[in-house]
Amino acid sequence: MDKHPIGDLMETTMQKIREMVDVNTIIGTPIVTADGISLIPVSKVSFGFASGGTDFKTKSQKESPSQGNSFGGGSGAGVNIVPVAFLVVKDGNVRLINITPPANTTVDRVIELVPEVIDKVRDIVNKDASE
Repeated sequence: MDKHPIGDLMETTMQKIREMVDVNTIIGTPIVTADGISLIPVSKVSFGFASGGTDFKTKSQKESPSQGNSFGGGSGAGVNIVPVAFLVVKDGNVRLINITPPANTTVDRVIELVPEVIDKVRDIVNKDASE
């Protein structure tokens, strides 16, 4: 069976999305400051994709099965990239600094506090181990 033009449309659009969005878009390239602190940008990426098409006969088209019908179609995509946080690495410690608005729900707030809770638990365990 011959390759259909809608496949080419979809393939081209998906290739363009791959070019725009890669792993470095979500977890960015680290930025190292003069005093040795590493800042790693973290972004939220969302995208949408749609395509469609149709085969149709034109008024001037002759009745020939080998000729095939005319094709009309289109495709499109949208990408939204929003910076949400920075990972700060200093002296072997990692902190997450949010740059998004405060959490609206309890679940979001709990997820936001997880890194702080882990740091506090680690400090307590280290304190108990050194005594």
